Amino acid sequence: MLEAANSLGTWNWFILGAALLAIEIFAPGVFMMWLGLAALAVGAISFFVDWSWQAQFAAFAVFSVAATPLWRRLSRKVEPPADHPYLNRRADALVGRIVIIDKPIVNSVGTVRIDDTVWRVSGPDCPAGSRVRVTHVADSEIEVEPVRG
Repeated sequence: MLEAANSLGTWNWFILGAALLAIEIFAPGVFMMWLGLAALAVGAISFFVDWSWQAQFAAFAVFSVAATPLWRRLSRKVEPPADHPYLNRRADALVGRIVIIDKPIVNSVGTVRIDDTVWRVSGPDCPAGSRVRVTHVADSEIEVEPVRG
């Protein structure tokens, strides 16, 4: 085992890097990619530096650990703006919308019909037919405030 580690060559790092990148292709998660790039970096440095297997493993560990914050920083910048930002958060799209009270708000509880759904609302007491603005959405309850004018 120790002899195999001593004979660790430059090409072995490239093979390991290619294998890790192939794993990333078949099981995407953007984690193995960084390990593969770290292995490729150690292989590239090994062309120019004759270093011990311990130094190679240490460099691989350092590159792998350093890649994590780099990945987090780059992943935030790469994400394109969504076409439909409220696709899976339908209720959040209601904030700011003006709606008409369906059943009066009494003791801070009432209902509104928005599109094809009846929502429970909370806010100041208002009679049915009043116009209100959605201010906040929490779970399946909407907070509203009266619209003047």
